[in-house]
Amino acid sequence: MRKELFKHEVTILKDTFGRLLRRNAQTNLKKLIKKTHPADLAVVFRYFNDDEQIQVFELMQSHEHTIEFLVELDDTLIEKVLNIKSPDRVASLIQNASTNDQSYILGFLQEEQAQSVIDLLEKEEQEEIEEIMGYPEDSAGSMMATEVFTLYQDTTCGDALKTLQDQQDAEMVFYLYLTDEDDSLVGVASLRALATTQADTLLKDIMEKRVHSVRPETDQEDVAQIVAQYNYLAVPVIDSDNHLLGIVTVDDVVDVIREEATEDFLQMAGAGKDREILLKSSWENAKVRLPWLFASWIGGIVAAYIIGTYEHMLESIIVLAAFIPVIIGMGGNIGTQSSTIIVRGMATGRIEIGNEIQVLLKELSVGLILGALYGIMLGLFTSFKFLDTDPMLGIVVGLSICSSMVLAAGVGTFTPLILRKLDIDPAVATGPFVTTSVDILGVLLYFMIAGLLLKI
Repeated sequence: MRKELFKHEVTILKDTFGRLLRRNAQTNLKKLIKKTHPADLAVVFRYFNDDEQIQVFELMQSHEHTIEFLVELDDTLIEKVLNIKSPDRVASLIQNASTNDQSYILGFLQEEQAQSVIDLLEKEEQEEIEEIMGYPEDSAGSMMATEVFTLYQDTTCGDALKTLQDQQDAEMVFYLYLTDEDDSLVGVASLRALATTQADTLLKDIMEKRVHSVRPETDQEDVAQIVAQYNYLAVPVIDSDNHLLGIVTVDDVVDVIREEATEDFLQMAGAGKDREILLKSSWENAKVRLPWLFASWIGGIVAAYIIGTYEHMLESIIVLAAFIPVIIGMGGNIGTQSSTIIVRGMATGRIEIGNEIQVLLKELSVGLILGALYGIMLGLFTSFKFLDTDPMLGIVVGLSICSSMVLAAGVGTFTPLILRKLDIDPAVATGPFVTTSVDILGVLLYFMIAGLLLKI
């Protein structure tokens, strides 16, 4: 219901913008832009043509609303609207943004253009941006907010509240990060605890000393896992001396989870890893998919060669050919299911080093149960349908289906586990490898069983 309501609201908003753009009603457009939430505006923006996008963006003022809009916008569209702007214009757009948002937006500019924009900012801002942009891509350091509210641990709760009231630029003040005389992070206190404690109580008496923190080099997926596991609103980022560098907030983590999940599914499907693939041209999409499909093409060629090798068997019992698609399809499906479960389990931390054998045996058991069920069903069907053919045909088909599904479950489970051991991203190579392997092995197994039982 909520999904349908959202679609309806987007449609109305899109139509309203369309009418105002056709009339060139700039005053009304400015009012509508101001009233529209940045996230909703980012959704509608992708439906505009190039001229309309430029026109709308030109009407947007240099304030926080515009920054929020850019952060929510698709990567391809950010590049489009910013790369035609002068460094002065870009600098005016981002000057009031947080440091992590500034570095995020500058990451879409050409290196020379980005540096020109940085040179126009305040000296302090320049240093912070260059520090953040110096961290590895997709790391905690590259996405952290540096505007963090900290307090000395010996501060009273009453003084902390007064200090907090004077803060305007602090990020995520639901947590109060506490430091000692060496400016090292020693604990964290919640805003709730602060507000419900006597004014003369010291912060160190209400703080939580066990703080889950990360280093700036920590991968963003690991940060996301911490937030998801402990339901944090933010995770502090510290250096080797335990000094607080910044925090990664939950809104950034949600984006990370969504992006990483999208990338994994795209790569497993062999469609590349570009999250904005729908915004790419047909030629660009074709180039991305070409190498992945080549693996399947090779697998098909090998499978065809195997079938050709057993041509004499097909000439003797032509009906054997009718079950090849079923055996390949069922094996491929369960192989894909197993590999998806394993890759997802590794991404969420549910499958750790040490329990691989247990996971493998479980998936093999699932494959055996399903294989036996469908093997019996297809075997009985074959026996009744092709009653005049060899009486062993039903057993051959049923046993082949069962064996193929067990084998596919094993390949689908084993492949991502091995790839992780080799430090290869399982999401990248699992899909093409599993489907190709299952096709080849399934056909080979089918004809081997047929040759053994049918005596051909």
